[in-house]
Parts: sequence; C-alpha cells; structure tokens
Amino acid sequence: MPITFIKILRSKKRRRTVSAHVVKDVLIVRAPESIAESRLEKVITELKTKIERKQLKEELNKDESLRQRAKEFNQQYFGNQLNINSIEYVTDQISKFGCCNFRTGCIRISHRISFMPQWVRDYVIIHELAHLAVPDHSKAFWEVVSRYKFAERARGYLIAAGTQDILYNKL
Repeated sequence: MPITFIKILRSKKRRRTVSAHVVKDVLIVRAPESIAESRLEKVITELKTKIERKQLKEELNKDESLRQRAKEFNQQYFGNQLNINSIEYVTDQISKFGCCNFRTGCIRISHRISFMPQWVRDYVIIHELAHLAVPDHSKAFWEVVSRYKFAERARGYLIAAGTQDILYNKL
C-alpha cells in the first residue's frame, strides 16, 4: 500500500535519532523536538524512499514468478543442469539489470525489469542463468544466450531504452 500521509511525532526525550514505520498508508515519524525542519524533511524523504523500496521489493517477490520462470528456462535451455539457489527482484540495483554470483547460484534482477515486457524480462533471466554455466561474457556465453529466440530483439529494446553501456558491460 503506498504511503499517502506522513504523521510526525516530536519528543523531548528523543535526542538524536529519527525513526519511522508504516501503519496502513501512514508513515509515522518519531523525531527529536529540537531537530531543524530542513534536516527533518531530508531524513523523512530518505526514510520514505527506503520504506517504499522495501515495500516494492516485497510486492514484486511475493509470488514465485521469477523462480518459476528460472526453473522453466533451466529445463528448456540448460537441461536442468543449473544450481539456482535464489532469484529475486531488488530495488538497490540501479546501474545493472541483473547480476549473478555463479559460485553461490544467487541471481538479483533490478526492479526496473519488472515494468518491461515479458520477453525482455525473460531475456534478462536467461542472461543471468547463462552466467551459471559460463561466468564471463565470452563467445561461449553469448552462444548460450542467443538460443533464446528473442535475444536480439530484447537487446534492441534495452538499447532503445537508453541502456547500451549497461547492456554489454554490466548486465
């Protein structure tokens, strides 16, 4: 549920810290009575952003759609040979679409991908799964990724989205 109201509770007992939590759609902020208004506004903005990102991550990951797609692609493209420990959307990954730790089998997908067409999301999933088989961006890696029938189309979509530097260097 999005935050629609902010309620600020100032306290004489509180000296330095500001805390916040959400009840329904209200962000309840507890702050020292003596904090400057400009400082409090900045802290509230940071806390609100942090809480909204956490809520978005929870919402995106509450169903098992990423895990299910990864399982299907593991079977279809990799003969069930990959060890996928986890795959999840994250909200703190801004300069990359996805990342894969091939040693642990953990895959992180940027929340930005969740707003793109399914075939682009599938491409990013397959790209990260391919890192479990071929850790680098070698010719062998790209041969694996290219087995996805919409690979070129998805790369074009991501390039058109203004992400050419990210696509080839950091995806």
